[in-house]
Amino acid sequence: MMTVHHLNDSRSQRILWLLEELAVPYEIRKYQRDPDTMLAPPELLKVHPLGKSPVITDGDQTVAESGAIVEYLVERYGNGHLIPPAGTPERLSYRYWLHFAEGTAMPPLLLTLIFDRITTAPMPFFAKPIARAISRQVHTAFIDPNLTRQLDFMEAELGRHEWFAGAEFSAADVQMSFPLEAAAQRGGLDASRPRLMAFLQRIHARPAYQRALQRGGVYRFVKS
Repeated sequence: MMTVHHLNDSRSQRILWLLEELAVPYEIRKYQRDPDTMLAPPELLKVHPLGKSPVITDGDQTVAESGAIVEYLVERYGNGHLIPPAGTPERLSYRYWLHFAEGTAMPPLLLTLIFDRITTAPMPFFAKPIARAISRQVHTAFIDPNLTRQLDFMEAELGRHEWFAGAEFSAADVQMSFPLEAAAQRGGLDASRPRLMAFLQRIHARPAYQRALQRGGVYRFVKS
């Protein structure tokens, strides 16, 4: 049986969701972040050399990286489900959003997390004003403008159709879930962008999403 090596509060939650959408049997091996560093535990290094999650083992196959896992699962188990037909504009959009999620959407969100932690990290009192000034400058000059541009772009795209790849729900929406959940938590996504907020409400209401939450455990990126 397929095993999902699942790290709490991580991208691997959307892999559980995708498996529920595809009705593929799987088991979960759970790992907990270090409470101080928030890094994955060293046990994951036994599964993959980078020691990160998500990673799945399926027979003799080990697959890492969210996008690669999504493509593997849809191609092997989807039977044409959750992917637009080949050669259509929707298929091109599907491919675009599948890669946009990690390649474009996540970097400024990760920088937000890093620079926000810098301002709260223990340090000599005389260094705190310097750290805060650097963080503000990076936010003002780079992070915030990029987040605003990306959120505006995504909001406009969902004005064209209900889902990212077109009129039908697809695995691209599964892949896009994590950056949007992260943006709602720490990236400035709020009611000022109603289409994106409605997208989050739609995916969170899906039965497969709810089943994945029950199996995966605590996931703080979903607001109660």
